[in-house]
Amino acid sequence: MKRIAAILTTSVTLALGFALAAATPVAAQKPVHARAPTHAPNANGASNQNRAKDVDRFRGVAQKLGTTPDALETEYLAARQANPKLTHGQFVAANMVAHNLSAKNPNITTQAILDGLKSGKSVGQTLQSLGLSEKEAKEAEATAKREAKQAEHDADKAEKAGGQ
Repeated sequence: MKRIAAILTTSVTLALGFALAAATPVAAQKPVHARAPTHAPNANGASNQNRAKDVDRFRGVAQKLGTTPDALETEYLAARQANPKLTHGQFVAANMVAHNLSAKNPNITTQAILDGLKSGKSVGQTLQSLGLSEKEAKEAEATAKREAKQAEHDADKAEKAGGQ
């Protein structure tokens, strides 16, 4: 009986030794501890790094509009829920145009422009349906694009100056 127990113990020890030896090269190739991914998805399925980039793209425009990048990104995500085809550029243009024109034309609002885009119109077509001439609509779009680009440039410049 002792002999059988000794053989079983030896067999089990050898089997475990072989299993351990066989697994060692594989284990050496993988990390010992599981790590959380660096770019963990947030509630919207986007990674934290992507979210930082998304918020960052609103930095200059948000400052120009008197809001925060987070608030603008939240508005963008809500607008994308209503219109999945909405692009970042269209959203920025809608906000910039409304910011520039709403004082003189109270019917030109960000929401009115977003609604026009959702119905399949371009920003220019929407502005014309809100009372602008074709020329005024083109000028408004060009001005908005130029100002958005300048706002981003100014924000980048300020960040570089602050980082040095």
